[in-house]
Amino acid sequence: MANEEQLGILKQGTRHWNRWRRRNPEIKLDLCNIDLPGADLHGYDLRGADFSGSDLNGADLRQSLLVGADLSYARLEKAKLSRANVSKANLQDAGLEYAQLRNTDLSFAKLLGARLSNANLSGAFLLGANLVGADLRNVNLKEACLTRANLSNACLNNATLIAADLSYVTLVEAELEGANLTNCNVYGISAWDLKLEGAIQSNLVITNEDADRMFVDYRPRSNVIQLDSLELAQFVYLLLNNQKIRHVIDTITSKVVLILGRFTPDRKSVLDAIRDELRRRDYLPILFDFEKPDSKDLTGTISTLANMARFVIADLTDPSSVPHELAVIAPSTIVPIQTILLKGNREYAMFVDLKTRYHWVLEPYEYESTELLIADLNERLIAPAEAKAKDLKRK
Repeated sequence: MANEEQLGILKQGTRHWNRWRRRNPEIKLDLCNIDLPGADLHGYDLRGADFSGSDLNGADLRQSLLVGADLSYARLEKAKLSRANVSKANLQDAGLEYAQLRNTDLSFAKLLGARLSNANLSGAFLLGANLVGADLRNVNLKEACLTRANLSNACLNNATLIAADLSYVTLVEAELEGANLTNCNVYGISAWDLKLEGAIQSNLVITNEDADRMFVDYRPRSNVIQLDSLELAQFVYLLLNNQKIRHVIDTITSKVVLILGRFTPDRKSVLDAIRDELRRRDYLPILFDFEKPDSKDLTGTISTLANMARFVIADLTDPSSVPHELAVIAPSTIVPIQTILLKGNREYAMFVDLKTRYHWVLEPYEYESTELLIADLNERLIAPAEAKAKDLKRK
């Protein structure tokens, strides 16, 4: 329970309370579980106070000092905290729905599981704040500084984050559906498994402008790099600033060979033999079998892999899903497609159209046995595909 003597002094007004605090700085403030809805605590020195479990619904705490205070499980719905200093405070599981927190200092505050839906945090300072699992639906974080904050598993659906500083923020498995992220600084962001349906992602800055700034200068700037996707921003930053990653990508695009065919026992043995031989020749073969060619996810996967490949090898013998795969790749992916066909078999009916329309679809190599196919691999498959790849690059 709260200390009754301290509670009595608290109710005597700002001047009396702050004078008592100056004279008794060593006293621990015990104000837990008090009921002070709508209380006027404007400008109070409440540093280190224990307000855990208290009802401060609608209280006026503007410009108050709450550094290191314990407000865990407190009710602060519609409370006014604008320009208050709540840094390093414990607000775990606190109720702050519709609270006014404009320009409030919440740096390094503990806000795990806090309920902040519809709160106004515009211009707030949340450096290093822990917001894991917090409810931030419909919150206003316009021009807020969230540098190095942890928003993992937080719900920011329909939040306004226009011009917010999200540099070095952790956003693992966060929900941002319908959120507005226009003009955010996302340098060094960690964004994984996000839910972004309907989110506005525009002019996201990935340039490190000033890591030590207290608040962001949102005036138009030159020599910055902007993108329109959080997840792409993370990738492009790594691409631009990590020589090893650039080398890996260059290696992939010059070495990957996508192998398509049917995975019946007799056909898979041929595909496995091609894969093994390509490995020996320093390629990076990707062997992929599609059981459901009408799947949008699988169609997207094959397109992605084909765009990464130096060339494609497709087995037309007993093709199954290969016609669909080639119909997806050939029109939209300009990479050499070298086909193979076991002697005595015929091409599927529509293949002639692909050869006619797309010159990067090469004539099938007809082979008599797996042994001869591997023996002729360099001359009849690799060499024509590489020649076509160089030709396409020149064009």
